[in-house]
Amino acid sequence: MRSISTKLILAFLSIGIISVTIIFITARWNTRQEFIRFLSDQNRTDIIAQLTNYYEENGTWVGAEIIWYQPGMMHQPGGGMGGPDGRMPFTLTDEHGTVLVPNESHKVGDKLPASSFKDGVAITQGGHVVGVLVPMPVPFQGQPREVEFIERINLTLLYGALIGAVIALLLGVFLSRTLTRPIRELTRATHAVSEGDLSQQVPVRSKDELGELAQAFNKMSFELSRSVNVRKQMTADIAHELRTPLSLILGHAEAVHDGVLPPTRENFEIIREEATRLEHLVNDLRTLSLADAGELSIQLQTVEPRRLINEVAAVYQYQSQRKNIVFVLDIAPDLPQIEVDPGRMTQVLTNILDNALRHTPEGGRITIAAREVQDAVELSVQDTGPGLSIEDISRIFERFYRADASRQREDGGSGLGLAIARSIVQAHGGQLSAASEPGVGLKITIQLPKKS
Repeated sequence: MRSISTKLILAFLSIGIISVTIIFITARWNTRQEFIRFLSDQNRTDIIAQLTNYYEENGTWVGAEIIWYQPGMMHQPGGGMGGPDGRMPFTLTDEHGTVLVPNESHKVGDKLPASSFKDGVAITQGGHVVGVLVPMPVPFQGQPREVEFIERINLTLLYGALIGAVIALLLGVFLSRTLTRPIRELTRATHAVSEGDLSQQVPVRSKDELGELAQAFNKMSFELSRSVNVRKQMTADIAHELRTPLSLILGHAEAVHDGVLPPTRENFEIIREEATRLEHLVNDLRTLSLADAGELSIQLQTVEPRRLINEVAAVYQYQSQRKNIVFVLDIAPDLPQIEVDPGRMTQVLTNILDNALRHTPEGGRITIAAREVQDAVELSVQDTGPGLSIEDISRIFERFYRADASRQREDGGSGLGLAIARSIVQAHGGQLSAASEPGVGLKITIQLPKKS
């Protein structure tokens, strides 16, 4: 199987040879015809002058055929102007096409066809047409120097054609290698990726379609590598998250079984709490897997944003009072209704508020706001916690990500709350974003399309 480089070389070479051949044949034919026309025009001019002088001197065309054989008019080997069969290249007629001067082809009184007569040149005397010189088609046989001149021109054209073919071959090799170089690099990189090397990046050498293909490959390779790393990290995080409650459950159960710990209500409560925590983690992971597969169940209902926020805020009144945190509701009047799954959207707000309560210090403030923005309703939760850096903001919605890596999972949650919130909001056709500055606090914004 031929490579694409070989195919391109053959294609360029074929195009070059065909183009050069056509140019060579056309130029050769045109050169010969133009040269013959030049000689014919020159002969015709000389003969017209001779015929005009002859008629002025004699006042008749009788005996004018001698002009065909004058030495000054000889352009063929052997002493005549005619073609190889002896025919003269011209005939003299009157203005009606009747032959006046005989030659090898016509005698006096013959009538020329209109197709031949129309190319004749009139000879005038005193303002009157006294004759018409009509060119006759005869094969060309030039003198040796004339033939040699045409042969040299043809040889030059042949050399030019050969040089053109060589240049076409060289250009074909160069262009094919230039065009296929990115393809070869992409092929090697693709094989490397298929063998597990996800760090492959190819150079972008142009801004055309091949350059776009290289950029797309680099982006794909980067995202694939990042996805694999995220999955590896997520697998490790899941194993760690599951290990902690399982270890506690197994440890307490074995201790009670072996009599190390008494079978009291407190010990069984520890086992129950860890089992509940484990159940919540499994449910969160299931929610994320359903969202990734596009199978997250959404039961849309028409909801008033004010009512949704009030119901969620009421759940956190007790927790906020215990931590001495002020809850502020800033809800614009006359907000349009939204179509959401109330249970899922309550889960979103709950995950965001859990995160806000966890990071807002005692005596701080959490503000829940709602307002209309163009064709959407914007809900936001603003806390007065320590805030996040730009790097942390870009990763806050990643699974198991914690801005404070040293935070214990018992205090910091599973790290899935905001990831779940984003998946649910996107399933509603909305957007979830975060904004923060260190020391200022964190603001989570939800944009949901209003009911049309």
